[in-house]
Amino acid sequence: MVATAQEELPRLEKLFERGTANGLKDLRKLGPEQIREIEPHAAGLAAIHVPEEGIVDYGAVVAAMAKEVRAKGGEIRTGERVERLEGTGGNWRVETNQGEFEAKQVVACAGLHSDRVVSRSGMRPSAKIMPFRGEYYMIRKERQSLVRNLIYPVPDPQFPFLGVHFTRMIAGGVEAGPNAVLALAREGYTWSNINLRDLTESLSFPGLWKFMLKYPSICSYEIWRSISRKDFCRSLQKLVPDIRENDLEPGSAGVRAQAMSADGALVEDFSFVEGPGILHVVNAPSPAATASLAIGEYIVERLRLS
Repeated sequence: MVATAQEELPRLEKLFERGTANGLKDLRKLGPEQIREIEPHAAGLAAIHVPEEGIVDYGAVVAAMAKEVRAKGGEIRTGERVERLEGTGGNWRVETNQGEFEAKQVVACAGLHSDRVVSRSGMRPSAKIMPFRGEYYMIRKERQSLVRNLIYPVPDPQFPFLGVHFTRMIAGGVEAGPNAVLALAREGYTWSNINLRDLTESLSFPGLWKFMLKYPSICSYEIWRSISRKDFCRSLQKLVPDIRENDLEPGSAGVRAQAMSADGALVEDFSFVEGPGILHVVNAPSPAATASLAIGEYIVERLRLS
């Protein structure tokens, strides 16, 4: 995690203290020369080396989970939309577009549609889901040597997205990104993906307008960076100055299910809505995929206490 400006140094120090308090092992503070020993092409005033940092192949994680569920007699049904959840006689009846079933306990982790599923259970959502698309570039093969590990910026507390960073992928290659732009559909992975219902719902939410009025320059910059590869490259050059625009190839995109409160604040922590026999995960911030097993254990404990 690299600080590239003087104002980031106090935040970097706080992150070091927090990491130490949370039990991360072998954390090290680095100066400019030590940064280059680990990442020869990275630039910064100071950094924290986090040996325990890592990523996962989430597709493989899900495949392994599915295998465990089936081995224990569970059933996995995909492509099925929840229409209604109703509490009946100590159980919950779940109505879908392909039938219905009953359960003693329900855990709803509906991501981009989590607030809607809360409403369909007759409960009040704790926040509104705003879809923010994150777009990535890949570093072309001949230039991947510019990045050896994972290189992150110091988060900006004024805007609670992580910022563009470099990730060396498990299957090979180096990913650079993401930005954060409001998607025009809850599953809007490109600018051409437009869902009028989703867009109307977003634009009619007062919290979104309050958010944009609070961060006008950042919001407009994120949109411009989505359109301009040159400006996207400039933001990457803060961490790795040798990166050039022609080093970037189009990558993938993801949509973050970001919970937002009515006052325009982004919900930065986990958010749940609970009732007898039911638990909705409304917000699961990054790194939710990497931490999925620990989050699962936490949810099970909450169910036991309910």
